Formats: sequence, C-alpha cells, structure tokens
Amino acid sequence: MDALLPWAERLEASSFGALMRNSEVLYPAANLLHLAGLVMLLGSMLLLDLRLLGAAREVPLLEVSRRLTPIGVAGLLLLLGTGFCLFAADARPLLGNWLLQLKLLLVGLGIANALLFRARWSTRLADWDVRPPLAGRLQVALSILIWCGVMSAGRLLAYL
Repeated sequence: MDALLPWAERLEASSFGALMRNSEVLYPAANLLHLAGLVMLLGSMLLLDLRLLGAAREVPLLEVSRRLTPIGVAGLLLLLGTGFCLFAADARPLLGNWLLQLKLLLVGLGIANALLFRARWSTRLADWDVRPPLAGRLQVALSILIWCGVMSAGRLLAYL
C-alpha cells in the first residue's frame, strides 16, 4: 500500500477530493448510491446463489441467471464508481485502514470467483436443475461468504 500513498495523497488533495469532502450534497449522494449498488449486487447475487444452492427449483436456473446477473453487474459498477468518489474524500487515511484493505481484497476475490464461476459453469447451468455439482455449490457458498465479508468490512469502516 505504500506505493499507492503518493497517488492517494494527490487524489485527496485534488479539486475532486476537496469537492467530495466539502460538498453537502455530493458525498451523501455518493453514499446513498453506494448503498443502492450494494443492494443491487447483494440482493441479486444472493437470490441467484440461493437458487444455485437449490432453493426455488421450480424456477428455471437459466432464467434466474439471465434476469439477475445484469442487475448484479450494474450494482457492482455503481459500487466501484461511488466507492472511488467516497475514497477520494479521505484517501490517505483510508488507504492505511486495514478494513478497507480487507474489503478491497475481498472485492477482488469476489470478482475473480464470479468470473471463474461464469467460465467454468455458465454453459452447464441447465444441468444444475437436475444435479448441481458439489464443486460448484462450494464455489457458490464461497461467493456468499466473500460478498457478506465485503459488506461487513465496508459497513464497519464508519466505526473503526
């Protein structure tokens, strides 16, 4: 993280960092949009993951995935954009915060896990309605743990 410190200092000292820090509207708006992105990502992802684990088997898995994946991706993009805005307001101290470091590590793991899942299982999702593979179900359970960890670390940042 030390290599990123000069960048974080420049970002925080920039006019954008000052705007995010001093605006009575932009920082709270970014915070609310960040929360909306979290709901979009976690809500759709948890519903899809629960379906992958066997809940609501009467609903075809391919249809659930087709409808929920774009919402989750949009939520992730919203989170990344608003997260950068929130970070800019207080970049230097946040960069050294172990909770933010944990959150960013978990976000990276969550994205990598999702991409790996898509690469490995997306062409075989129809088979999950008959017999979901153990390795796939373990990967789905890991997804739930990772994203709940992201959410928890992010929320705790305000308090620790």
